[in-house]
Amino acid sequence: MSLPYIASRVGIWPMLFYFLVITALIVFINLIFCDLSLRTPDFKRFPGFVGYYLGKWPEVFTMISIIVGTLGVLLAYLIVAGQFLTAVLQPMFGGSELLYIFIYFIAVSLIIYFDIKIVARVEFLVLVLLFFSVLFIFIDGFSQIKLSNIFAAGQLSYFFLPYGPLLFALWGVSLIPEVEEMLRGKKGNLKKNIVFSTILVSIFYLLFTILILGITGVNTGSVALTSLKNFVSNQLVSLALLVGTMATFTAFIAQGIIFKKTLVFDLGIKHWQAFVMTCFTPMILFLLGLKSFIPILSLVGGVLLGIDGILILLMYKKIPAYQQAGQIKKAIVNLLALVFVFGVAYEIIYFVK
Repeated sequence: MSLPYIASRVGIWPMLFYFLVITALIVFINLIFCDLSLRTPDFKRFPGFVGYYLGKWPEVFTMISIIVGTLGVLLAYLIVAGQFLTAVLQPMFGGSELLYIFIYFIAVSLIIYFDIKIVARVEFLVLVLLFFSVLFIFIDGFSQIKLSNIFAAGQLSYFFLPYGPLLFALWGVSLIPEVEEMLRGKKGNLKKNIVFSTILVSIFYLLFTILILGITGVNTGSVALTSLKNFVSNQLVSLALLVGTMATFTAFIAQGIIFKKTLVFDLGIKHWQAFVMTCFTPMILFLLGLKSFIPILSLVGGVLLGIDGILILLMYKKIPAYQQAGQIKKAIVNLLALVFVFGVAYEIIYFVK
């Protein structure tokens, strides 16, 4: 939801470049992790993979990184959902943003605690509704779209800004073991399904970015949908915000359940303790004042997911598929490792400054 804002700062041409490069990078990483997942015993999550291939201490380091990164992701969903719900419900019912965040928090916590299988049932429906919401916004706001908004010059100082948030938006490695276990006797379709879904999501995000940028231009806010109220029908914006809330709802639950299982399967933590860590920590961080959306995305995407990418490449070098790969593929693996290293270094330097 922050990508149109980033595009308004960096410019559309650098943003298109990032979409192309990051999508290709994610597809390659996903294919590598599919190879790893298919030859690794089931019921392991990412830290378990690292321990299986790289040893105990890398696994410990990865677990710390996963904990910090996942909590950052859940915090980001909490922030966005709070803004969405407040924008929709506050004009009708009053109340503070904190009230709506608490309502959201209670709902996702109950589902994660009882491990209710709601995500698989409604996630596709939410994606369909989100697609149609964006389509209706396009129809209603078509007359408001200006090429000058889309092709406005960006600022060079923001050139590296898209890297972390876009990596965050497209990253789906943690879902691959879940998908593999769901496929059971059809695991041969794993790579095809993962590649197709990655490209489809990237195209959707790109079209969404261009649409919102074309309508709102320099007035694009960090949470893009809330910027539309002065340009298209308020009822349509409210619908889109509700669907956006549902999207964060299902995403929070999916990530929360995966994280809870990671703590249970890979660390042996009791169910109730894993639940408390998963659900209550993001809420506590929010109450402590961590409410800046884009810096959280940049830190999680650029640093923590970058570290995950490096670890995936290191694990890949341990399996026969890498040993049997051609020189070009090995060169791509080394190049991607450098991209992740430089991305991690840049984000750390940026935040230290």
